[in-house]
Amino acid sequence: MKRIITMAVASVLLAACNQKRAPPEAGAVTFDTSLPVNAIMGHIIDPGAFMYWKSTGEEVTEQGTRDLTPTTEEGWENMVSGATIVAEAGNMLQLKGRARPPEADWNKYAQQLTAQALVARAAADAHDTKAVFVEGAKLYQVCVDCHKQYVIDPLVKEQDKHGGAVHDPLPEWPVEVRAKQQAYEAAQAKP
Repeated sequence: MKRIITMAVASVLLAACNQKRAPPEAGAVTFDTSLPVNAIMGHIIDPGAFMYWKSTGEEVTEQGTRDLTPTTEEGWENMVSGATIVAEAGNMLQLKGRARPPEADWNKYAQQLTAQALVARAAADAHDTKAVFVEGAKLYQVCVDCHKQYVIDPLVKEQDKHGGAVHDPLPEWPVEVRAKQQAYEAAQAKP
């Protein structure tokens, strides 16, 4: 009897060793979310948002005021592309493994980002100068609200805990934007 049991167990083990692994279930979806959120912000969301925002509003220079509204179809399409990138990035932020606690707030902001970027996209697609400015401002506010909760407030708490500044909580503006801001401030300071 021992021999039969031993042979049966050996047969089962041998059969198990010879079996191939089953392929992943057909249609199974997996995501690699190893990129950190700051990489998504710096390489996807920020460039997309700046593609949109740099073509809205007016620029004040020493020579006068210049309308930044696109004057070509390519310019409008760049705005549409920027808003599209931001809209899809909002979806990416909700993938499992990306959300920061409290996750409900994180996902709410990501959903608002997508929803507002789609509204801004529609305004750019319609070449509606006033709407791209208004909807771009609303998109900016979603970013500000999320950054306050997930970047600025935690840094302030960390600063308070250590009794001094930890580091600058916000990334630097692009060089051309910073230069325009400095020129504007210099023009305002002149008597």
